Amino acid sequence: MAEWWRGSVTYQIYPRSFQDANGDGDGDLAGITRRLPYLADLGVDAIWLSPVFVSPMADMGYDVSDYTDIDPRFGSLADFDAMVARAHELGLKVIIDQVLSHSSSEHPHFIESRGSRDNPKSDWYVWADPGPDGTAPNNWLSVFGGPAWTRVPDGQWYLHLFTPEQPDVNWRNQAIKDEFAKTLRFWFDRGIDGFRIDVAHGLEKD
Repeated sequence: MAEWWRGSVTYQIYPRSFQDANGDGDGDLAGITRRLPYLADLGVDAIWLSPVFVSPMADMGYDVSDYTDIDPRFGSLADFDAMVARAHELGLKVIIDQVLSHSSSEHPHFIESRGSRDNPKSDWYVWADPGPDGTAPNNWLSVFGGPAWTRVPDGQWYLHLFTPEQPDVNWRNQAIKDEFAKTLRFWFDRGIDGFRIDVAHGLEKD
């Protein structure tokens, strides 16, 4: 199969501000679908969507609390499928963001992980004991400023390279790799053409 993405022109869409089809003040999938003919007329080869997954929106949708559903502010899975189908009718490829280095702190996996040190998902995220003086495990800083560690009541700290609402997952754990493989397959099965991996350089930590 030809590597269509080599040399292609890709148009990034931040859905929340792109086109509001229902008048609620937020852009949505129906609005994107409405504008696809315009994008095709521009001569682009593909569209790249920033996250449309369920999210508390602590970081513009890059804090995902459900990787396999659409946030209601953007529409539904049916709206997503309709958008992909229309894009393909117009000869456009569809790339979607995947946020695999961290999740939302409201994701059920993190809620379970922080519940105890011996639950089945306790090592699905990056946890560390405090330093000898009770402070953060090291001096790493968040991309957004301040320490990259937040303490939970049991005394351990979790890593977040971005906001405290975005705990980093533990990519040294095979279960995490298996879980995200299922997520990628879910979206491929819905007809998308590729992914843009957010913070790909930060999946594994020193």
